[in-house]
Amino acid sequence: MTPVPPLPASMNPFVDAALPGLYVHVPFCLSKCAYCDFYSIPDGTLIPDWLAALEKEAGFYQDRFGLFDTFYLGGGTPSLLDLPQIASLMKGLRRHFTFSPDTEVTLEANPDDLTAEKVKLYQDLGVNRLSLGVQSIHDRELAFLGRRHNVRQTVAALEAARAAGFVNLSLDLIYGLPGQSLEDWRKTLVQAVTFDPEHISCYQLTYEPGTPLGRKKVRGEVIPATEEEERDFFLFTSRFLEERGYLHYEISNFARLAEPRKDATPTLTLPPQGGGNPSVASLPNNAQFLANEEFCPGLINNQESFYRKLETENRKPHYSRHNRKYWNHTPYLGLGPGAHSFQNGVRWWNTPSVEQYCRELAQGRTPVADREILSEEQLRLEVLFLGLRTREGVSLDLLRQVPGWEKTLHNLKKEGLLEVHQNRAAPTRQGFLLADGLPLQFMDEGMGEDDIYYALETSAKIPHLSF
Repeated sequence: MTPVPPLPASMNPFVDAALPGLYVHVPFCLSKCAYCDFYSIPDGTLIPDWLAALEKEAGFYQDRFGLFDTFYLGGGTPSLLDLPQIASLMKGLRRHFTFSPDTEVTLEANPDDLTAEKVKLYQDLGVNRLSLGVQSIHDRELAFLGRRHNVRQTVAALEAARAAGFVNLSLDLIYGLPGQSLEDWRKTLVQAVTFDPEHISCYQLTYEPGTPLGRKKVRGEVIPATEEEERDFFLFTSRFLEERGYLHYEISNFARLAEPRKDATPTLTLPPQGGGNPSVASLPNNAQFLANEEFCPGLINNQESFYRKLETENRKPHYSRHNRKYWNHTPYLGLGPGAHSFQNGVRWWNTPSVEQYCRELAQGRTPVADREILSEEQLRLEVLFLGLRTREGVSLDLLRQVPGWEKTLHNLKKEGLLEVHQNRAAPTRQGFLLADGLPLQFMDEGMGEDDIYYALETSAKIPHLSF
């Protein structure tokens, strides 16, 4: 299948003038986590063929997107690649693409893969942001999730990253595990902010069909968190992290605003090793929480506005610049099996098979599995679904296209779900809980069945555009 031709910009009124982003999917893992439904295979023997195919795919698009200012290496497990492989990948992409001098270059890593040698090479190759799949800071929870690493390896990885000079770290965490209490989760967050990461992503545990956890749920072997428990986890997480200088800028994402405190020696209490007293590992960065702070249920406040004046509001947040492109409808190119791309109202995606991906490119064909050309109404709905997952919300001009929008907006404001600031409607903390349903309130009653179906499907599809 040949590369997808772009639509004229005039057909897509929502095209962002920002520079595009590049995503590369590394579809290899040593083992699959119990909850993961992203495409990957536990077979590293195909890595050389995949690397060769990847460079061929890049060649199809080298004149299509122009200058990139973000590059995200995700997976799978990019940190599984050995040093010659990651060097080959990075150098090959630079042969085909041009990157802005201030490009944000993110690499996803498992804590147990990181060594001082690896993080130094990452820096030498231009990586300036590490995203670590920490998931939990409790060994028993890591074992339940099927993670390969333990808490000690998390500490070692973060020490190595900071020692190498990385100043932009992101931690992934998961909450809502069976039997997990809000106090358990609070302890994880307390430990996480001890690292003083620039960015934190907090995800609700999901039970996707076909995953080991999904099958256990069907068999009744695990009991998921209730809706009320999920609500409490979410609201507590939002307020807890905002109180500690993190901006809740998208449903699952928090960007640090405040500078690290200079008057504290950060420590992380580790589980005992072979009995005895717990050991304490010091970190080379500073904590920004009070170690003796007690859990406070009163932090959960449904109606509180996000727009209270923060002392640190004049500081630039440590956003994930790349992920914001997905939410802002900025063009992006995805390379690798299963990767998605978007440009000028067209979305296309690659075959989710390493073997077929390599075979197609070896025969001189692109590995595109399918594409969709979005109508203006579908684009509008996507802007709604994407925008109402973020703190920035959507422009009132977009809502004005729907008859009765003012009454709808008034009702949602009255219910404490939306706020209006600077000609934009944005979700409140409580609105974030219902973000997938808010856009449906602004659907034109005269829409056709195809657009309505697309809108309903979008609520399930949009989160996966971040791969």
